[in-house]
Amino acid sequence: MSGRPILVIEDNEQNLYLVRFLLEKNGYEVVEARDGQTGLELAKRLVPAAIILDIQLPVMTGYAVATALREHDALARVPIIAVTSFAMVGDRERCLEAGATDYLEKPIDPSAFLAKLREHLGA
Repeated sequence: MSGRPILVIEDNEQNLYLVRFLLEKNGYEVVEARDGQTGLELAKRLVPAAIILDIQLPVMTGYAVATALREHDALARVPIIAVTSFAMVGDRERCLEAGATDYLEKPIDPSAFLAKLREHLGA
């Protein structure tokens, strides 16, 4: 592991609990933000190993956060995995166009979630 934390930007308590549990159980350090603006500020300060990003967030949408993250050189290569209940035609593409590296639908499948994260971390 990189020694850098995984940043989880999620406002739903249950989803946050599940993601935190899965990550910590698998040895990752987790830093969390409950709104888009706080998540963006933490990402710029910490330069995390990866970012798990909900799309429906208060203050700033996940789309706006992903776009803003990609404007910072230090964050340009940080994997952003959009995790969202948006599962209509075009939602995946919209997430990727905003700057997400990958996309997972909610509810989260724990094994698929961890496999996707490991793939992007090169682990």
